[in-house]
Amino acid sequence: MREVVVVEAVRTPWGKRNGGLSGTHPADLSAVVLTALIERTGIDPAVIDDVIWGCVSQVGDQSSNIGRYAVLAAGWPESIPGTTVNRACGSSQQAVDFAVQAVMSGQQDVVVAGGVEAMSRVPLGAAKTGGSPYGPKARARYQDFSFNQGISAELIAQKWGLGRHRLDEFATLSHELAAAAQDRGAFDAQLVPVETDAATVTADEGVRRGTTPQTLAKLKPVFQDDGVIHAGNSSQISDGAAAVLVTTPERARALGLTPLVRYRAGAVTGADPVLMLTGPIPATEKVLRKAGLELSEIGVFEVNEAFASVPLAWLAETGADPRLLNPLGGAIALGHPLGGSGAGLLTRMVHHMRDNGIRYGLQTMCEGGGTANATIVELAD
Repeated sequence: MREVVVVEAVRTPWGKRNGGLSGTHPADLSAVVLTALIERTGIDPAVIDDVIWGCVSQVGDQSSNIGRYAVLAAGWPESIPGTTVNRACGSSQQAVDFAVQAVMSGQQDVVVAGGVEAMSRVPLGAAKTGGSPYGPKARARYQDFSFNQGISAELIAQKWGLGRHRLDEFATLSHELAAAAQDRGAFDAQLVPVETDAATVTADEGVRRGTTPQTLAKLKPVFQDDGVIHAGNSSQISDGAAAVLVTTPERARALGLTPLVRYRAGAVTGADPVLMLTGPIPATEKVLRKAGLELSEIGVFEVNEAFASVPLAWLAETGADPRLLNPLGGAIALGHPLGGSGAGLLTRMVHHMRDNGIRYGLQTMCEGGGTANATIVELAD
């Protein structure tokens, strides 16, 4: 198998719901990051073998293979194909894995992977309108469970003994870390400004400075009257896109590119679809085993903050150093544009590794239906 490297990783700012990016079509939003890849690498887009694009709600503005229309919107040659994948919240992380597998196997040499979600234009759950994806047999297998992620987040909090104050403390920290990262310019190298009719969006819009456990305590639970999960300790509904360019070290040299990281291992696993969001726990164990690494060798962890109970349960089970978890804040503060989040997490992690000389980074995401992706990358020499 061939070695695979990431040579560039970019993302748009994550726009808040009905915020600065809400007027931009998802194909055009995708084109922003595709164009940035070409501008930053200086390559001819004609060398790209494929574009693999994650998107969750593939209806309306995101229907009919948004990956292909992103390529056309970017003005790339018509000969470049594009495809769209859906592994729920991990869609663009899976897109990266598919791109890596294509290059690793020798089937392709230069592949772009990423994803988009314009949740202001295509609301969460829009794809379920008029039907149910679960079917009577799946529902019957799990005692007619609703497969509601919010209920699953509540069940996780109960199982791991995570009270409301602990969850709100974690949510507060997410905002504090994200604000500090913005202030020191930690996101500057990875962000691509988005020009809109109204303004130019240059920064993540979801960060709420001054958030405290006391302010969050005023919010009502969303999924259970006596529950602990609410809007303030859950991921934000967002708009955004992210993209990475993967190839081999040899092809990178031929193109005059310097690798950022090398891909060490990837894993995907299924877990209990009722708890649903615990998949990152076994996925972490699996990817570490595949990479031949110990948890103690990892210098940064990006665990998607779908709900505060998810990374906290992951911490409890793995025993990871909490100081290495989501050091730039997470989806509670920055946002979660579903189909773009996986590539966005990778982008944040890769740049953080480069900025701080961190050798190994591990990324993992919980996903609807009880699956999870995990990826380990290593800082390139």
